[in-house]
Amino acid sequence: MPIETLAQAIGKFAQTDGGHTTGIERLSLLRCSVRTEPLHCIYGLGLAVVAQGGKQVIHGEHVTQYGPGQSLVTTVDMPVVSHVTHADAARPLLAMMLTLDARALVQLAAEMGLPAPPRDPPPRAISLSPLDEPLLDAVTRLVRLLEEPLLIASVAPLIQQEIMVRVLLGPHGPFLRHLVASGSPGHQVAQAMAWLKQNFTRDVLIDELAARAHMSPSSFRLHFRDLAGMSPLQYQKQLRLQEARQLMLNQALDAGSTAARVGYESASQFSRDYSRLFGAPPQRDIKRMQRLPNGGVVGEPVP
Repeated sequence: MPIETLAQAIGKFAQTDGGHTTGIERLSLLRCSVRTEPLHCIYGLGLAVVAQGGKQVIHGEHVTQYGPGQSLVTTVDMPVVSHVTHADAARPLLAMMLTLDARALVQLAAEMGLPAPPRDPPPRAISLSPLDEPLLDAVTRLVRLLEEPLLIASVAPLIQQEIMVRVLLGPHGPFLRHLVASGSPGHQVAQAMAWLKQNFTRDVLIDELAARAHMSPSSFRLHFRDLAGMSPLQYQKQLRLQEARQLMLNQALDAGSTAARVGYESASQFSRDYSRLFGAPPQRDIKRMQRLPNGGVVGEPVP
């Protein structure tokens, strides 16, 4: 099945620029007819496929370019910088994202009797691989199911399970198995990352995070950087600053109030960190974001 078939299916339902939720739970579509500026956002556990156009994702120290014929799996919640690199009105970017259920992945991996993850390659937050024919067929069938709404409740879960099985058995599988194998370093670090996402406003010591992951501090730092491409404190800082940007855009909070809300004791330190990440002090950056065509909406549903 050619990738153009998937592009046609996405274009049929995503007829305007932007992200589109669908009648299928966990499935979202994206259309974009222009190249975009780099955008700070958070990618969660999921499978993304670009059917037309191209994107770039920067995560930690890694840069990932991908387009038609490739699949991208994000294995943990990751702060990233993402932008559309190939798109125009004649051939817009067309992409789909299927959010994956971590518990369902763990259960499937156990039922399938998959071997323990190999030590090499080490776990990665983002995995890019050529899109094989069976997986392309499955995701295309899922998108085309939107044409038959009466079948969605019964058929969509079956196709989604097929997709998860194929992802676990395919090139992305070793990276996912590092995250779902209980007791593996990848799983322990992923658990610590999930805790940090829920508690990023707290002042946390590396020793405390390492203890939660049942690792020595030095081993925890090493495995965390292998997975996320950044240190635990850098990860926490990006979570804080992205939440701060959302608060100032959506709730019109001032920088001082926002700094306290996201866990900063020093407003001046908050402003310095904010400027380093977003390229301008809070007030100037928010005014710039509000002038953008989308009104400053931050984030995108599809990696």
